[in-house]
Amino acid sequence: MERYEPVREIGAGNFGVAKLMRNKETRELVAMKFIERGNRIDENVFREIVNHRSLRHPNIIRFKEVVLTPTHLAIVMEYAAGGELFERICEAGRFHEDEARYFFQQLVCGVSFCHAMQICHRDLKLENTLLDGSPAPRLKICDFGYSKSSVLHSRPKSTVGTPAYIAPEVLSRREYDGKHADVWSCGVTLYVMLVGAYPFEDPKDPKNFRKTISRIMSVQYKIPEYVHVSQNCRHLLSRIFVANPYKRITMSEIKSHPWFLKNLPRELKEEAQAAFYTRRGGGGGDAASASTSSSSNGSSSSSAPALQPATTPYYSAQSVEEIMRIVQEAQTVPRPARPVSGYGWGAASDDEQYDDDDDEEAPEQDDDEDDYDRAVRQVHASGEFDMAKLQI
Repeated sequence: MERYEPVREIGAGNFGVAKLMRNKETRELVAMKFIERGNRIDENVFREIVNHRSLRHPNIIRFKEVVLTPTHLAIVMEYAAGGELFERICEAGRFHEDEARYFFQQLVCGVSFCHAMQICHRDLKLENTLLDGSPAPRLKICDFGYSKSSVLHSRPKSTVGTPAYIAPEVLSRREYDGKHADVWSCGVTLYVMLVGAYPFEDPKDPKNFRKTISRIMSVQYKIPEYVHVSQNCRHLLSRIFVANPYKRITMSEIKSHPWFLKNLPRELKEEAQAAFYTRRGGGGGDAASASTSSSSNGSSSSSAPALQPATTPYYSAQSVEEIMRIVQEAQTVPRPARPVSGYGWGAASDDEQYDDDDDEEAPEQDDDEDDYDRAVRQVHASGEFDMAKLQI
């Protein structure tokens, strides 16, 4: 941890705090997510780290390492200087169709790679898509806290995700295919970029989760007349917003849809993307160098029926075993020999003195359901919707 110095806070959530940090030697800026040591370090944290570590793609925030401080576990990641895509839409109101397509193409390529690695994100939303600082911003998917790997885990059954983005089958609280649910969330993201509003919220009562759930289950949405959207785009949305997940368009079909293919950047085409699905050697070969090699020898995977990752990549310098050791150690809170300040890298401030009373336990967090969970439960109990019709 001594290698880094704090710059400023860049975010906060249920997990803890995200900070912009600087490597003292290289001066590289990185993002660090700080999670309190102890009970907060659970299976979800380990899953996030392991899943994120296995992904290296231009449209996914790069995982670097995990480090321990006396008080926190820190996940070190690539820093995206352009901020959230959500903020960009808030400033613009909504995007022109061409701009929405530009970001949607990148989102689909990133999610498609996750799926090829047998990882479902399960919480895709504008707030979890960041932008780098380039003039033509590159989209970066982040926050794999809800992700689930079919290699490490069974199919997801829990109701996770953000209400406005959640798919109908997720509301059933039965086993579902997370890949289909991710497709739905990508569709919601596209709609928000085009319209500047969520497709299934009642404009007159947007905070009414029960109405939102009702509209999701009945796939009740419309594109306002004042928003110009091409027929091809409308067709794609109609194929994404299908209640039955097995009749919904797949990620592969999206990538061959005419609207998606229009003005598709060269680096997002199948032959260029192939480099990220193939690793050379057994180490942490760089995908960019693999792309250069592929182009120079004229090879292309366009003749293959589908791109598949060759093996599980190991792009982080830390092995899974080392990460497991660090995460397990983070589950315990060591008694410091001296007072420790906020995140464990500096001297204690006057108002941050260590409490010597070990016998006094911290109060447990309330596990009460939130408004959204309560609304889901009420819809289930009401019998308004026949979940069996989803055929999942």
